[in-house]
Amino acid sequence: MRKITLSFPLTAISAVLLLAGCSMYSYPNYSVALCKVERPEDAKQQFGETKIVSFNDENLTKYTFEDEHIQILWYMTMYSLHFVLTNKSQHSIKIPWDDMVYVDIYGKTGRIMHSGVKYIDRNNTQPASVVPKGTSLSDLVMPTDNVYYVSGQYGGWRESPLLPRYSSQEEIQSSGVVGKSIKVLFPIQIENVTNEYTFEFCIDGATVGQ
Repeated sequence: MRKITLSFPLTAISAVLLLAGCSMYSYPNYSVALCKVERPEDAKQQFGETKIVSFNDENLTKYTFEDEHIQILWYMTMYSLHFVLTNKSQHSIKIPWDDMVYVDIYGKTGRIMHSGVKYIDRNNTQPASVVPKGTSLSDLVMPTDNVYYVSGQYGGWRESPLLPRYSSQEEIQSSGVVGKSIKVLFPIQIENVTNEYTFEFCIDGATVGQ
């Protein structure tokens, strides 16, 4: 399967970290690739061949995965994975958010939250979204474990980035982060049948700016 590289602009991210008081650690310029997409075992017969197309937009490489029933566009930011899902089938598609799973670079699994869910409600049941045939849904995936509350005068809700911060290139090398991956188990229901797609994003490289 074709590999697509996704990079993050370092200058804007570094500015955010500086404002947050995290100047000691930089958010690396990660190179992330869509390295594998798993579908149900009989998906080739049911959903046809797959197709992936990439394009650059606003310093990000965005990419689409497509078969006969769905097209999904992905792009990654510091805190979340964004997607636009288009229903190409002749039936409505249901996305059961409570069954979606995020797997971090350490292999730890966890729940996700999506757009419109309040941080305080992140661990509650999330109603499924319905995508009628011929329509699209724009949303995001954020691990609930990455959202936390800080008490005190300057407290409030905070988010942890999807990938780690590091203080030097040597720390990146010793961490072994390059070569690891994150995954999203993305269930899609068509005519009450759940089809599990797994999107795997591999870290090909990481550099800390000076």
